Amino acid sequence: MDPYEGLAERYNLSFGLFGEHDPQVVEFFRRLFAQNIVHTVLDCACGTGRHLPLFHSLGCEVTGSDVSESMLARARNKLAGIGLDISLFQVDFRNLPVHFQQSFDAVVCLAAIGFMSSETEFLKAFECMGQVLRAGGILILTPLPTDRRWGERLRFILPTNTPHFSRLFAIDYLERKVRYNILDIFHADERRDLQIWSAELCPLLMDDQQRLLKIAGFSELDFLGAFDCAPYDKETSNSLITVAYR
Repeated sequence: MDPYEGLAERYNLSFGLFGEHDPQVVEFFRRLFAQNIVHTVLDCACGTGRHLPLFHSLGCEVTGSDVSESMLARARNKLAGIGLDISLFQVDFRNLPVHFQQSFDAVVCLAAIGFMSSETEFLKAFECMGQVLRAGGILILTPLPTDRRWGERLRFILPTNTPHFSRLFAIDYLERKVRYNILDIFHADERRDLQIWSAELCPLLMDDQQRLLKIAGFSELDFLGAFDCAPYDKETSNSLITVAYR
């Protein structure tokens, strides 16, 4: 059973047109890839593929993988719609070396690493990501939540609110987990509907990442608080971007 089947069709509704990105995000990856001589990229939790056109536009040979066939089906359709032919594979990122014999210059895992049940699983994922990186390659993560968000324990976040569609996160805080309930509310004349999808994730805060990534063999770690490359601050940062060097 694919746990993401109920979300795949609606996943992109908060992100604007497929293939378009915030200029600051584009510049972040452009500079990072140039500085680290990145020509090959594996997005190992690519979902509906929304970052794949960005990496392709930077001149990279791009591969996408995801555990969800429903997400990959949406990615194939979206990529075909803009004329891109990018290889996609159904792979759990805890099994990457079984499926990929080549080494990549960069592995990317955005907003997906927390959907595992234990530190043992995190460590296995990091080790597998490292095994498909070349020596000196980079791993880029954007885990959720941040130290600040974990401390504040906000119950409700409204990331999208338009005249036609709203997305609300209703968050339940458990002892060492977070349950994200995604409420998609359609309130246009042509559609009035409510769709709900829920999943649990384990917070992977900065200190946890630092310890586990070092065990997994990453030699150097950078923690950023935004795509403008501001340093990460546990007390104030609303985002956490990790760059780990193999």
